[in-house]
Amino acid sequence: MLATLIHAARDIRLEEAPDPQLSGTGRDAVVRVVAACICGSDLWPYRGVVDTDEPHRIGHEFVGVVEQVGDAVTRVRPGDFVIAPFYDCDMNCPHCDNGVSPSCQNGNWWGRDDRDGHFADGAQGEFVRVPTADGSLAVVPGPVDDAMVPHLLALSDVMGTGWHAAVSAGVSPGSTAVVVGDGAVGLCGVIAARQLGAARIIAMSRHADRQALAREFGATDVVAERGDEGIAAIMALTDGVGADAVLECVGTAESMDQAIRAARPGGRVGYVGVPHGGAELPIRTLFSRNVGVAGGIAPVRNYLDALLPLVLDGTIQPGRVFDRELPLADVAEGYRLMDEREAIKVLLRP
Repeated sequence: MLATLIHAARDIRLEEAPDPQLSGTGRDAVVRVVAACICGSDLWPYRGVVDTDEPHRIGHEFVGVVEQVGDAVTRVRPGDFVIAPFYDCDMNCPHCDNGVSPSCQNGNWWGRDDRDGHFADGAQGEFVRVPTADGSLAVVPGPVDDAMVPHLLALSDVMGTGWHAAVSAGVSPGSTAVVVGDGAVGLCGVIAARQLGAARIIAMSRHADRQALAREFGATDVVAERGDEGIAAIMALTDGVGADAVLECVGTAESMDQAIRAARPGGRVGYVGVPHGGAELPIRTLFSRNVGVAGGIAPVRNYLDALLPLVLDGTIQPGRVFDRELPLADVAEGYRLMDEREAIKVLLRP
């Protein structure tokens, strides 16, 4: 099959890779990828912020059709259209039961060996072996219309991650929410804040196309400024009080500072941006202002069953964050488009 490998900074290649095979554990499945995508976190190795010591598979978001299943798999079967979260999990361990499936005791990440030592493919390829199929894979009732595919793909990561930011920030009916970050996760955070009942949603964005989409998703206000000017704008919109809930969807020191300063005393910050660039928490500031912080790696598999019906009935349309679609053969161009911010999020079709 063909699959994407990263060789070094800004060196993405589509190459031949071994076809995945069932491992013999009985718990796995082979899925034919219908659509995958490029994540903002994929850009860190692409930019060289995260070192690439040797060529390796990349990609962690996909939807597809089950081709084969192990003899112990009971929940999914060949022919099912499925969504995979951005990690593998069995949904049967204490951490999964407690709502934190990324910490699954029997799970792992795409593009590396699983807990049994068998390789689990990266998502930006033609096929993926899923180690714990009954846990990871969510079956979509068929038939699946092609127009629905982008919205379903968004559930593999960005919609669930935006939802986690909103839940962690304590968005509630009638609240005021600020969303820091206008990438796919931030835009999905706007969707989540609206669904959870926020009366006012302030999107921080400096890009006209993303501002427009944020408003269509439910943002009531847009703040383009950053730093002190950005905080002043938020305070002006909230009568000098600040926001009840702030969704931090970037992960830099600057974005975390912006989020904490935007929260009112007693407010909460929900952070889901992968930390980089020296992002740290100012404990004394949080203590003195009674600002709470929660979040982390989003347990999208735990949210998926609740979010899927909202997509299927058209209540939410998170797939609109995909503003470019390319064949898998052009994956390197997809990385360039996202790196240079010419695209919000790129969908790939094998």
